[in-house]
Formats: sequence, structure tokens, C-alpha cells
Amino acid sequence: MSTPASPRRASASPAWVLTVLGALMLLVFVADTLTDYAIAAAVFHTTLLLIAIRFLSARQVVMLAAASIVLTVVSFLLTRSGHYEAGLVNTCISIIAIGVTSYLGLKLKSAQAAAHQARERLLRLSRLTTLGQLSTSIAHEVSQPLAAIAASAGACQRWLDADPPNVEKARATAQRIAADAQRAKDVLERVRSITRNETPARTAFDLNQATQEIIELSRGELLRAGISLTLSLQEKLPPAYADRVQIQQVIGNLLLNAIEALSEPGKRAPQIHIRTLAPEPGKVQFLIQDNGPGLPAGQMPQLFDTFWTTKPAGLGLGLTISRAIMDANNGHIGAADNVREGALFQFTLPTAP
Repeated sequence: MSTPASPRRASASPAWVLTVLGALMLLVFVADTLTDYAIAAAVFHTTLLLIAIRFLSARQVVMLAAASIVLTVVSFLLTRSGHYEAGLVNTCISIIAIGVTSYLGLKLKSAQAAAHQARERLLRLSRLTTLGQLSTSIAHEVSQPLAAIAASAGACQRWLDADPPNVEKARATAQRIAADAQRAKDVLERVRSITRNETPARTAFDLNQATQEIIELSRGELLRAGISLTLSLQEKLPPAYADRVQIQQVIGNLLLNAIEALSEPGKRAPQIHIRTLAPEPGKVQFLIQDNGPGLPAGQMPQLFDTFWTTKPAGLGLGLTISRAIMDANNGHIGAADNVREGALFQFTLPTAP
């Protein structure tokens, strides 16, 4: 019912404005006719034209301007009192003022229409860009559980092809595949909720346990890269209060970044050190440090910018998404530039109330 009512209101509004402005123009005409030649009452037509420019179309404004000029000339011919030459000058000035006001007003109206069209085009481009960023971010975040699924599927097939088949290990591997598939589904839901600015599903959870689950998913990558992982998880750590799946996304992204930073062969044995602690009441903290090449000097402020990356094949979205997740969960993420070697990233979360 509301859809057809809108056009009726839109069409009635200009007619109402035309009626009011027509009545006011007649009042100006009467005042200009009854007063002395020296009183340029016709100049008030310019005020009415400014109102018309605000509410009416360009064609309607031109018609009103022409009507104003005609009324001004007729009023001059009907006026009988005052100095004729002064009235002629005032009439010419009024006509010029009406013409100039109409011209400038229509130019302004045209510029406003062009600006509106430009805003509409920018809005469409923004929507297309957001859609592209969403697709890229989903692919980026889902890549890790999909890689774990592929690795587990290969392992399951090898256990089944063994002679005799190792059913127990194959069953355990199949369970990991199901868990990774569920995690990929959860990641998709969480990424979509971030783009819709939805409130995260905050719950109390064990940050140490969440960290160990992500490490198990990345165990194969760590072994293939020959990376030594050291864990320093604080005992009796207060439970964090945030969206568990989103925080695991951040942990997985930071761990993957550290593994990729250590992928190039170097002189020192590659090492990653992960810590958790409670730096102050009401806060829990996660820290990850590697002994790789470190962060680019002077480029710390750009680390979390969209599409900025130091990786040749990087997307520049991981840290951006991680910061968005932390902001949505009342947390904070950052990097330290004063470490002796490698890179150090950390994030802080509130504890459960």
C-alpha cells in the first residue's frame, strides 16, 4: 500500500508549490501596480523564483520566470502614479534581476543534479568494491581450514590403503576432517557477520585451549618448514570474553604470517614463541614472536592497512580483518618494533565478567 502512495505525494507537491507561488506572484503584481513608479515591488519576484528553484523542475522555473517578467511589464503599463522615467528604470532592473536569478538558480540546480549523479556512481562503485573485498576476505580466511581438510583427507586415504588398513587412525582423521569443515563454515559465518557489522557472539572461553587447537591445525606446516615452536601458556589464565571462532581466526592468521616469514632459508634455525598471560586485572594477552627478517623499518603504521602487504603473493587483508575482529570484540591488536630479532605481534582481550 505504501509503494503506490509515494508517487502521488511526489506529484502533488509541485502542484501545491505552483499554486502557492502563483498566488504570491499575483500579490507582488498587485502591490507593484498600486504603488508608485519609484517603488520596485517587482524585485520580490526573485525571492519567489529562489523558492521555485528549490522545489520545482527547471522547465517550471523557466515558466515562472517568464510569467514574472510578463507581470512586471504589465504592472508598469498599468501604473499611473509617480515619475515615469524612474519607473522605467526600476522595471528594467527588476526584469534583469529576474533573468539573472533564474539563470544562476538553474545553473546551481544543474550542478546539484550532476553532484547527485556522481554520488550515485560512487555508491555503486563502493558496493562493487565491498563485494570484491568480501569475496577476497572469505577466500583468505577459509584457505587454512581447507588446507587442513586436504591434508587430513590424504592421510585418511593412506591409512585405509595400508595393509592391513588402520581403521582407528583413519576414523580419527575423518573426525578431524569433519571438525575442519565445521570450522570453515564457522569462519564463513563470522566473516559475513563482520561485513554486516553484527555484534560478535561473545562467550567466556579458555584462550590457552583455543590457541592449542589452532597450533594442532598448523602442525603439518610447522613440521614441513622445520620450525621449532615454544609455548609459554600461563596456568590458570582467566577466561577471555569474546567470539571464540573470530579470535581463533586472528591466532591462525598471526601464526600463518610467522610461518611464512620463516619460509625463506636462513642461517639460524627458525623459531616461533607463543605466550599467553594476564598483564593486568580484567585483561588477557596473546603474544607471538618469530626470529625471521622482522618488520619493515618505518612502515609500522601501514601494517593494518587494507591491501598493504610485504608478501609477493599476499592479499593484504589478514591483518586488516584481524584488527576489525579485535575492534568488534573490545580488544586491541598491535605489533612491536623494538624487538631484537624477528617480529612480535600481540593482542589483548577483556576477561569474562
